[in-house]
Amino acid sequence: MGTRQGWAFAGLLLAVLCWAGNALVARAFHDEIPPLSLAFWRWTLATCLLLPFVARSIWTHRATLRAAGWRLPVVAALGVSSYNSLLYTAAQSTEAINLTLVNTCLPLFTFIGGGLLLGEWPARRAWFGLSVAAGGLVYLISRGSWEAFANFAFKAGDLIMLAAVLVWALYTLSLRRWAGFLQVPPLTLLGVLMLLGTPLILPFYLVELSHVGGFAPSLTNLSVIAYTAIFASLVAYLSWNHGVKIVGAAKASMATYLMPVFTAILGWLLLGEGLQPFHWIGGGLIFAGLLLATRTTVRSAAR
Repeated sequence: MGTRQGWAFAGLLLAVLCWAGNALVARAFHDEIPPLSLAFWRWTLATCLLLPFVARSIWTHRATLRAAGWRLPVVAALGVSSYNSLLYTAAQSTEAINLTLVNTCLPLFTFIGGGLLLGEWPARRAWFGLSVAAGGLVYLISRGSWEAFANFAFKAGDLIMLAAVLVWALYTLSLRRWAGFLQVPPLTLLGVLMLLGTPLILPFYLVELSHVGGFAPSLTNLSVIAYTAIFASLVAYLSWNHGVKIVGAAKASMATYLMPVFTAILGWLLLGEGLQPFHWIGGGLIFAGLLLATRTTVRSAAR
């Protein structure tokens, strides 16, 4: 693996770590901050923080951005407006571990979508790596017990999260498919996507505001919004978008298998929840499967 790809995978892992924290805070504060309030103010703050640094670049690259046409609002609607709004809505009725578990359907969606939409079918060893990682995931969520796995219950929010994962798979694939139209600096692209995507949340936020109200602007609630704006938005999206550009959509999506592992680690660090042997075994299998899948080349389907 070259240095360039190594840095790309490091960025993908950083993005997944930030999003594991995002799922934790979304669930932990679902009673204090309504879902669309969190989504709208997260992206509003992130846009305000980033815009002063990218406004000139957006103007400089206006011809390239104009040439991208309708593709930019579609990508923004998928990656900015829809995914996190659905995730925060799902967090109202299911636990953080369920959110991260359902999110691990992303590699399968992206592998199949990459083949159908991009003509990029992963090699056999990548599918084997996917299977090893899936086995590690099953071991992790079952806590090493078949009985615990058999009794694992999904909730209504899990279906919403499944829709969110499908949206994110389409976002990831669209970054890859339309990469030729998105040849602008990463910060510039992210700024444009946020400028286009945030207003799309506003009508739904206003409906929510009129029905359930907003949130108390306490230090804790504002800190949650700041975390989602800085780390789950700016840091994570820049890292993810760069990783997809370098290694491709299918390989990048494999990094999400580590999200339940990161969730467990964050629970240990922040909530004092001890790491058990099944965490280490399941996490090791997931990491091994990730290495197997990402150290392979992707074969292009005949056109």
